[in-house]
Amino acid sequence: MVEPRFRRPAMLDMEMADQIEGDIDPADRGLIAHETALAIVSQAREAQDPELVERLIRLVDEEGIDTVAMMWSKAGAHTLPGALWRIYMIREWVKHDAASVARSYHQGVHAAHVRHAIAGVEDPPGPDEVRTLADAVLSGVFSGDLAVALDRAGAFCRVVATGSAFEAQTDEGHADRRAHRTTMRASQLLRTGEDLERCAAMWREGRLD
Repeated sequence: MVEPRFRRPAMLDMEMADQIEGDIDPADRGLIAHETALAIVSQAREAQDPELVERLIRLVDEEGIDTVAMMWSKAGAHTLPGALWRIYMIREWVKHDAASVARSYHQGVHAAHVRHAIAGVEDPPGPDEVRTLADAVLSGVFSGDLAVALDRAGAFCRVVATGSAFEAQTDEGHADRRAHRTTMRASQLLRTGEDLERCAAMWREGRLD
């Protein structure tokens, strides 16, 4: 097994998940991903138990990102397990790099104010506020309107992507290597935001599984 690199992610990098290998047949892995995601979401929403929701929010804290990755990281972007994986990755990233995320979010607010309104991060958007948003999104997945939670996560990614793009432009010509990394992060976040928003639309149409 290739050693996972998730403990302190510097950026939201879905491609890192592809390095995780296992001895599960790919067909079985896909079935397990869909069944576990549906079971967890359905049971949590039916139970309406705040304690259960809180445990699910802390799933990565208690089980480790590697365990969650083994379940869901190979799932397609426009599936329920794929959406859950991305939201857990966002929370993990925010948890470990909240100050940087908040800075990028703050940079992107004015250029993406509509997305900021959808994301619902409190003003001013500091480290505590983005951490609260990440937990609130997961809480919404398990106990609220799932489509709204997915839209909030997607909007959050888009605002941070916009801020990261501004930061990359500022660094260009002065810190080119950092500018390149920031540009790549912005591109990834934009793609993740688009994926989550599409998942929200699919859920509303009854097509997200």
